[in-house]
Amino acid sequence: MENKKSSGFRLSVATLAIMNVTAVVSLRGLAAESIYGLSSAFYYLFAAIVFLIPTALVAAELAAMYSDKQGGVFRWVGEAMGARLGFLAIWIQWIQSTIWYPTVLTFGAVSIAFIGMDQTHDMALASNKLFTLIVVLAIYWVATFIALKGLSWVGKISKWGGLIGTIIPAALLIVMGIAYLATGGTNHMNMSQSFFPDLSKFSNLVLASGIFLFYAGMEMMGVHVMEVDNPRRNYPKAIILGAIVTVLIFIFGTFSLGVIVPAKDVNLTQSLLVGFDNYLAYFKMSWASPIVAIALMFGVLAGVLTWVSGPSKGIFAVGKAGYLPPFFQKENSNGVQRNILLIQGVIVTLLALLFVVMPSVQSFYQILSQLTALLYLIMYMLMFASAIVLRYRRASKDRPFRLGGNATMWIIAGVGFLGSLLAFVLSFIPPAQIATGSTTVWYAVLFGGAFIVVILPFIIYALRKPEWRNKMIAFAPFEWEGEQK
Repeated sequence: MENKKSSGFRLSVATLAIMNVTAVVSLRGLAAESIYGLSSAFYYLFAAIVFLIPTALVAAELAAMYSDKQGGVFRWVGEAMGARLGFLAIWIQWIQSTIWYPTVLTFGAVSIAFIGMDQTHDMALASNKLFTLIVVLAIYWVATFIALKGLSWVGKISKWGGLIGTIIPAALLIVMGIAYLATGGTNHMNMSQSFFPDLSKFSNLVLASGIFLFYAGMEMMGVHVMEVDNPRRNYPKAIILGAIVTVLIFIFGTFSLGVIVPAKDVNLTQSLLVGFDNYLAYFKMSWASPIVAIALMFGVLAGVLTWVSGPSKGIFAVGKAGYLPPFFQKENSNGVQRNILLIQGVIVTLLALLFVVMPSVQSFYQILSQLTALLYLIMYMLMFASAIVLRYRRASKDRPFRLGGNATMWIIAGVGFLGSLLAFVLSFIPPAQIATGSTTVWYAVLFGGAFIVVILPFIIYALRKPEWRNKMIAFAPFEWEGEQK
């Protein structure tokens, strides 16, 4: 039986809950859900029950099982289903984040456009493809340059950016929404809508499926399970508390936006900034609009920095274990994965050029968001399935954090798997509420993009050579590899 190690520092329930909130919450998606009015609360709660909580709890058990071994999702899936699918899981985790950068950076470009004081001019600038393209690439390469400086730079900027660019603006939006209604402001949200949506209308599910990815990233918190006192009791408490706070921020943030921006005027990339502008104008504080825009832009930079240095580091470690050619294993004097970051930058640049063929900034934002969602959901389905498989393949292995008996794991992981599968299927369908341009381009990008991303790791795996393995790196083999010797 393996001894599980942890650092001397102990996380309280409240601290871990806050970490969960900070890792998951992003404001850029509120506009998409505000379209649904009151029923948006149903979608948030539904996604939390069938995705957010199962992801966090399953990841916690897996992380505790292998807290002394490198690899993260590569380790978890690889132990259950073999190295080939483990490599697919870590590959998808990396590449989906690469595809995600242009979408989140589009939001950053919109934030910069709204630094001005003329909303009409700001909205026109935010819709300009060339402006958006230039800003997306500028912010991304600045973030890459910072990431190459090392973790100390990334940590400091990410910490303050998360506070200034996400948590404070979220609180401000909710407070202004409450004050607006309390002082007699006109409610633009359709309050006649039912809490329960009409699920017979397929189109109602399509945009809403993207809400699952609002909660993406919770699996990363599983690495901290061994730093919690009495993890069997306190980790679930922290997860539930963090989930409640996250859901409340999303629900009330969405309502606050829907109150001030009518559904017919919602723009996926601009409406959050328009909402802030409208609230600040109502309270005669328009002078603060540029400050809010700068804060949100800083939050985008912080979020991108966190992800630039995160998944790329995971694929870098696995690559050194012999799964990527030596070129991808090069690092700079700061120990940062230089060549992977540069290749990542080239992919982001090429994706950003899709502005040329997409009819609008909004349609570009939506199609890449959908592609990101369906790819990430493949990884989650592999993770949920692996957790069930390991209950039988590694039944005797020590689990410092355990989700009850096998039946409990089947229920929790099964719900997460089916929820992810539903969202995966729906991610292929163009949303009726958003002008996405040519359906041919839509399906070509989604099906073609997904096929290329999924097939590449299998090709790389088949072509791998013994000399790819970096002998200076002590990467623990899978447990089943030792049993085969």
